[in-house]
Amino acid sequence: MTKTAEPGKKDSEPASDVDQYMVKDPEQFALNLARMVEQAGKAASAWAGPREKGEVRDTAAEPMADMVKTFSKVTEYWLSDPARALEAQTRLFSGYLEVWGNAINRVSSGEEQPGSVKPDPRDKRFNDPEWGRNAFFDFLKQVYLVTSRWAGDLVENAEGLDEHTRQKANFYVKQVSNAISPSNFILTNPELFRETIASNGENLVRGMKMLAEDITAGKGDLKLRQADDSRFEVGKNIAVSPGKVVGRSDVAEIIQYDAATDTVLKRPLLICPPWINKFYILDLNPDKSFIRWAVEQGHTVFVVSWVNPDKRHGTKDWEAYIREGLQYALDTIEASTGEREVNVIGYCVGGTLLAAGLSLMAQEGDDRIRSATLFTTQVDFTYAGDLKVFVDEDQVAAVERSMTEKGYLDGTKMATAFNMLRSGDLIWPYVVNNYMRGKDPLPFDLLYWNADSTRMAAANHSFYLRNCYLDNTLSQGKMEIAGHRLSLADIKIPVYNLSTKEDHIAPARSVFVGCQYFGGPVEFVMAGSGHIAGVVNPPALKKYQYWTDGKPVGDFDEWVAGATETAGSWWPHWQKWIEAMDDRRVKARKPGKGVKVLGDAPGSYVRVRV
Repeated sequence: MTKTAEPGKKDSEPASDVDQYMVKDPEQFALNLARMVEQAGKAASAWAGPREKGEVRDTAAEPMADMVKTFSKVTEYWLSDPARALEAQTRLFSGYLEVWGNAINRVSSGEEQPGSVKPDPRDKRFNDPEWGRNAFFDFLKQVYLVTSRWAGDLVENAEGLDEHTRQKANFYVKQVSNAISPSNFILTNPELFRETIASNGENLVRGMKMLAEDITAGKGDLKLRQADDSRFEVGKNIAVSPGKVVGRSDVAEIIQYDAATDTVLKRPLLICPPWINKFYILDLNPDKSFIRWAVEQGHTVFVVSWVNPDKRHGTKDWEAYIREGLQYALDTIEASTGEREVNVIGYCVGGTLLAAGLSLMAQEGDDRIRSATLFTTQVDFTYAGDLKVFVDEDQVAAVERSMTEKGYLDGTKMATAFNMLRSGDLIWPYVVNNYMRGKDPLPFDLLYWNADSTRMAAANHSFYLRNCYLDNTLSQGKMEIAGHRLSLADIKIPVYNLSTKEDHIAPARSVFVGCQYFGGPVEFVMAGSGHIAGVVNPPALKKYQYWTDGKPVGDFDEWVAGATETAGSWWPHWQKWIEAMDDRRVKARKPGKGVKVLGDAPGSYVRVRV
């Protein structure tokens, strides 16, 4: 327990337990509470205004109904057998009794007791010493941990649930558990409580002001700020690799980057990023830019910068994105460089589109792509990642209904879905920091990119959800585009298939399973870390590692067990793979030769924000 400050003690030493939770200036505290209520009223007005005007339609009922339906299936299992129900209740009450017993012993002895349940060492929510030092907050923490883990066990031990229902139930339990954590509320979080008392509630005034601003920025929906947006500007201090826009279609701008070497590889390199977010994740800043690094290795780099679609693009489907994006980029490269043979990279869903495009092009006799590199790309969705919790017939139909009127899915909807996959890291810490502490988030380029969301064209997104996540048609040879039934076996060119070990969007196992469907040689590599950090890992940082082991055949776990681990970035390994196929070099190329320059990189499409 902390001791009461004594005369002669330094100001920096802790005050007594009682003093640090006592209001020092009641008048100022009351004034700030009134100001907080005023700002809260503005937040409520920002939320209600667009709804009264019919500009925003609430869709919370549908996911809530799905959550209730999912939990009902879990509850049905436990309540269908009285003995099973009693067992579940007994385990919960036993946990509560142990927590209560520890609390009684603590009060009687005056000493800290070892908690019956300890938080995960990686869980930062309970780092403040008062969570263990103060009996009240320790009790709240213990009750929360017992309850949330019990709920998780109910899902894991519910027999008879199909895998999709279990995955959804786990997801919803995690969302509820993260939302009700005592760390999220002022009166149950010692750190927040102290800060509120110390500032006489000034933090709440700032927090409500930020809440109103963020709802206004979201046009009636909360647009949670994760980074200080004022510190970044695309083309100024982010996405700054020099280049030119050398092509523009309805769905894509084609960017060619300036050479950094006297000679370059004969085959140009085209990057096809996902349209779910913006391409400059590969060009955040000079130190973390894959694009700049590739240019420095002698690649003539072209990038597809997808349009941020509006109602005009509602009918643009995968054929349009292949024709007007991927193949248009190949046409532009050929006009600019005179080269027909091209190496292509596809990232995430950009890689899935690339795989579909390669199959279509093979059937149509278009052989310009001579090698394909896939970053965290799924072509088979049997073991798809956490996004699968959002995909079943009812949920897809609901998304399609919401897109019908506008012709697109709002970017904030997709951004929220991604954030919910890691709500403990990407939602609640910012809710607490922004709206309760009243502190501006730190300037962080990765989170700036994460919040720079894009809309989804209705036809494109519907095709993606149904053919990939819902029906898994690509690997089964059932996907149809432009009158062709696609087969991955038609892809005979070499494929470099990169997965990441901790990927929750495109799990390494899922990427591995997809390797078997290609008709040519596949180099499977697993990098350390996750969907973003595992890909954007410059060699100079000397972070993480990667695993290689030849052909991706057999069982994934056996492949991992026998794989060779190499420290550092996989980028040089990929470069050797590229050069092993064709290391011929030519004089460096200048953007704009043979095509019209339409502007400087990073172009105009990427600057459109939602």
